[in-house]
Amino acid sequence: MASVKSCVWTAVGILCLLGQILGLDNGLALTPPMGWLAWERFRCNTDCKNDPDNCISDRLFRTMTDILVSEGYAAAGYEYINVDDCWLERERDPRGKLVPDRERFPYGMKSLADYVHSKGLKFGIYEDYGNFTCAGYPGVVGHLAGDAATFAAWGVDYVKLDGCYALPADMDQGYPDFGRQLNLTGRQMVYSCSWPVYQIYAGLQPNFSSIIEHCNLWRNFDDIQDSWASVESIIDYYGNHQDVIVPNAGPGHWNDPDMLIIGNFGLSYEQSKTQFAIWAILAAPLLMSVDLRTIRPEYKAILQNRKIIEVDQDPLGIQGRRIYKHRGIEIWSRPIIPIQGQYYSYAVAFVNRRTDGTPSDVAVTLRELGLNNPSGYRVEDLYEDVDYGVLSPQTKIKVKVNPSGVVILRADAQPSFAYNAIPTRTPYSPLNDVFRLTKK
Repeated sequence: MASVKSCVWTAVGILCLLGQILGLDNGLALTPPMGWLAWERFRCNTDCKNDPDNCISDRLFRTMTDILVSEGYAAAGYEYINVDDCWLERERDPRGKLVPDRERFPYGMKSLADYVHSKGLKFGIYEDYGNFTCAGYPGVVGHLAGDAATFAAWGVDYVKLDGCYALPADMDQGYPDFGRQLNLTGRQMVYSCSWPVYQIYAGLQPNFSSIIEHCNLWRNFDDIQDSWASVESIIDYYGNHQDVIVPNAGPGHWNDPDMLIIGNFGLSYEQSKTQFAIWAILAAPLLMSVDLRTIRPEYKAILQNRKIIEVDQDPLGIQGRRIYKHRGIEIWSRPIIPIQGQYYSYAVAFVNRRTDGTPSDVAVTLRELGLNNPSGYRVEDLYEDVDYGVLSPQTKIKVKVNPSGVVILRADAQPSFAYNAIPTRTPYSPLNDVFRLTKK
């Protein structure tokens, strides 16, 4: 099994074990995967003659591997280097095996995987459950067992399986079949599926019980683009459909709102902070797609914010929800550790979707946010690194949120003697318990 990030306290340890039992039985992705992915930033650039620094090539991935380690991303938790589409030759070899592009990957994929592993990282690859990948390269249909064995032989740790050139109705069988073939190799590979999004587009109802059983993570919605409008559309989709989406997430099986585009061209500094905070509330995979060679320091600081990463990687694995939306102001909340008696701690994000050019004041009591622990909560601003001390549920907090920006707070439930003496915890239902905000 892949290393499991520490499960803290007895209650959390139990939940981690449940994640292994209830999710995909490969024991992987007990917290959302973190890493670097080529697609959004580098797309299908195969012109290594005229653009050698930015084409999809062995050189690009080795360079990003080095930077992930040397610039502190690996130390912050980013561990996967993931190849996306356009790495293949247009045809399989005479034996039916996949062949990396001979010019752009002259040493082969095993050599690249070995290099990634030598740096203490993990290696991911892309394929498609169809006749072709989205860019027209060979798909896995008709070669499920052979391709799974090839990936295992190359030392792959993570497989993203897209759904272009496939029939959505076939995916209920096809995606589980390929997942089983991956498991049968004996090599542990995180399995990222595009299964539900293609069925949703086709008007089919995805079988999330099966998706949870067979996939470590999956896409629900559109590909992210390098724009604030794209990020907003994803935020809206997850908020508007949260009653269906949220219950499917947990240790070993995650909803994937797609890549982090922080540090590219389309997001302002405030918008970048918002994407990172909301992705953490959503318990989303944190897969950067950015040129790490040229990223500006302020965007690097967002991506390496350890306190927000800790929220994203919270071992309870409970996906957060939008609990308030009115006149461009939204509040999102996620239960996290530590748990004191029957009271969870929380990460709370205040988002300003307005564009009227001035920061907005948002004032609310902790109790109105569902934070009812009589012993109070230690509250900290995770971007500004300000500790507000222990606040009671009656305390009214006031935050100033910039246009298209965010304020994300962490509220750690405080212990009391009674809770330590009698450790009890009421079952948590993300649909019915604390996610109710009293509007005033």
